[in-house]
This record gives sequence, C-alpha cells and structure tokens, in this order.
Amino acid sequence: MTDFPPLKNDLIIRAALGEKTERAPVWVMRQAGRYLPEFREERRKHDFFTICRTPELATLVTLQPIDRYDGLLDAAIIFSDILVIPQALGLVVEMVPEKGPVLPNPLVVPEDIDTKLQKNVDVYQELGYVFKAITMTRKALNGRVPLLGFIGAPWTLMAYMIEGGGSNTLSKAKTWLFRYPEAAKRLLQKITDVAVDFLIGQIIAGAQMVQVFESWGGELSPHDFTTFSLPYVAQIAERVKAKLKLDGITPVPMTIFCKGSWYALESLSSIGYDTVSLDWTVDPVYAKSITKGRVTLQGNMDPSVLYGDHDTIRATVRKMLETFGTSERYIVNLGHGILPTVDPENMKVFLETVHSVGLQLNGAIA
Repeated sequence: MTDFPPLKNDLIIRAALGEKTERAPVWVMRQAGRYLPEFREERRKHDFFTICRTPELATLVTLQPIDRYDGLLDAAIIFSDILVIPQALGLVVEMVPEKGPVLPNPLVVPEDIDTKLQKNVDVYQELGYVFKAITMTRKALNGRVPLLGFIGAPWTLMAYMIEGGGSNTLSKAKTWLFRYPEAAKRLLQKITDVAVDFLIGQIIAGAQMVQVFESWGGELSPHDFTTFSLPYVAQIAERVKAKLKLDGITPVPMTIFCKGSWYALESLSSIGYDTVSLDWTVDPVYAKSITKGRVTLQGNMDPSVLYGDHDTIRATVRKMLETFGTSERYIVNLGHGILPTVDPENMKVFLETVHSVGLQLNGAIA
C-alpha cells in the first residue's frame, strides 16, 4: 500500500470503532456537490462523469468542502457515484441535467443478465480511475481528515439497472422480485461480487472508512428486505473484512445506510458493520434501544432543516446531540444527502453548532 501522510484528525475513526471521543465527529452525505458554487463552476466546464473519471478533478471537488469549511468537517468522501458499478458491468449511465441518472438500455428480462452485462468484471480495469482518485485525494488531504469511500448496495443498484433511472414506484424492479425471484437473486449476487472487489480496491487505494448506500431499502417490505437486501449487504461486510485480513491488511470501519429501513435496525446492527446510519424518520432513542451499543449510530437531521433560519438549525442540532450523546458511538450527519439548493452558509452554521454544542455537552468548555 502507498505511504500516506500521518492522520491529524482521527475522531471519526475512533467513534466508528466505539472509542470515546472529545466531541461527536461530523460529515455530511453529498458534502461535495451541487450546493457549492465552486462545484457548480467545475460542472459548467465538465460533464458529471468526466469529473468522476478524472482523478485530478475528483480530488479537486472532494477537497472543496474541506477547504471551504476548514476545520469543521471530520471526514472527506471521495467524489464519485453509486452508478459506476452498473457502468463497470456494461450499462450506459448518463447524468441528465434537471433529471438525474438515466440508463438508456436497462435490463428488461432475465436473459439480459447474460446478454447486456459483462460476465467478469476487472474492477482495476473498469474502475481504476476511482482508485487513482482516492490515492491522489488521500495524499492531497495531507492527513487533515480521513477519506471515505463508498458503494451503492446491490438492491439499489439493481433497481436503477432495471428502472433505467429514478422511479416513484420501482414497479419494474419489483416485478423481477415477484415474477423472476431466482433471476433477481442471481443479479443481486453478480452486483455483490463486483461491489466486494470494488470496496477492497478502494481500501487498498487509501480509503480509511467506507459506506454502503441502500438508498431504496425502505421501498421493500420487511420480508422482502430480508430476502433481497439484507443477505447481500451482510455478505459485503463479511467478505470485504475477511479478504483484507487474509491479505494482511487491517480492515477499515464500515457503515451501512439503508434509507427507510427502520424495521431492520436490529439485523443491520448484527451483520458486521461498525456504524449504522439513520435517516431522519428514525427516533434516536428508539435506535439506541434496538442497537444496544453494538454499533456506532450516524445521522440523522432532516436535510430540509438546513432551509430554516440559523436559530432553528442551532436548536435542532442541539436537540439531536442531546439525544444521541456526544462522547461515544455517535457520528453526526444528515438523514440523507444535503439538498442542492441549500445555502452553504447554513451548512456552516450546522457544522459550527455541532462543534460548539458537542464540546459544551462533553464539558470541554464552560
């Protein structure tokens, strides 16, 4: 592995591993992106996936919030997209302005698994640009904060690959679950195999913590989640950690985020992840009672609170910190990604409040 600068701020790593911290660390999903004017400037010059595939640009964009909010963020997350795995599998993914991701030639019938997707995926060949960006960014951070890598979870990626983009009902993807369940499981396993290799590659490249995004987990019933999501996200955690240990590499903390899957909290806290991220619909007291200290919790302020005035943001952050606690097994985040029309100054108020209130509650200052 590459030699990297020593880490100066390991707060989030310690929190993920269950160690006591002087305050709760904070980062924000989608913290590098459309709400920042400096990102929009880059986006005017470059296509979205060009930024993802160009390590120098991905590094630049990943560092933008770290530089803007100097000393306020406790982690960087590599600028990429969950849909690079479907791309590696052979599908075209386009990022259409005002619409989002579009897959013009989605999977329609089970036979498409064999005709439209690559049989074997070499992640170093297909996704090596992500690994290069991680290594470059890790060096450019110079130890300021840890660097996070991430992937989309198999069910979420399968849904995109069948729907051809976002969907309000996921009716096409769910049709596979109920009409072609064995083919659905074969596809989920195929995605899982690539996801495992991709995460391992990110960690070897320099990612110090990784997150798995099951963004559409809450679209499944509890039974269907247990059948079509949980076995695959569990497999990812188990296989990634086992392979790293086998190769003599220390595993990094792993986070699972299943949006809307409040009913699965007990299971999610028992399948090998260090941190479980919560969306804003989950009550912290309930989450703590279910997970019983087995994992670190992450989250979970409603991203829309950042449209409120500064006093509302501060009051909401204080209540969240008081409920979760600030010294053990907690990482501050939003309950989903920051929205693209949020004022960057409101993000700054959020981060500053996390710091000041966190220190107050820990008794570090008067």
